[in-house]
Amino acid sequence: MKKLLTMVAAGFVAMSLMATTASADVAKGQKIYSKKLKKACGFTGAKFAATHSQDEWEEIKESGKFADEIKKICPNANVDKLKKYLDDLYDFAYEYANDSGNVPAC
Repeated sequence: MKKLLTMVAAGFVAMSLMATTASADVAKGQKIYSKKLKKACGFTGAKFAATHSQDEWEEIKESGKFADEIKKICPNANVDKLKKYLDDLYDFAYEYANDSGNVPAC
């Protein structure tokens, strides 16, 4: 019984660590914007993120139209190649929105 409880506890720890590393990241979103969107958009990440407030970005994300909004802001961007990075890009846009007071370095 003790072995079973130890294995279950170890499983919970492992799963919690995996969930932490799988979450979205502002810094990763900034790096992705710099590498994959900046050239297609033709402007900095600060200008991209400042196109909306945090509430507006949140509403866009919750409605499932974040990829469409990227395409609207950056018509030359290939959004299909960015599908796996959308959570990170959202965190970046939300963190540096026009009402956040934060300015990205890209």
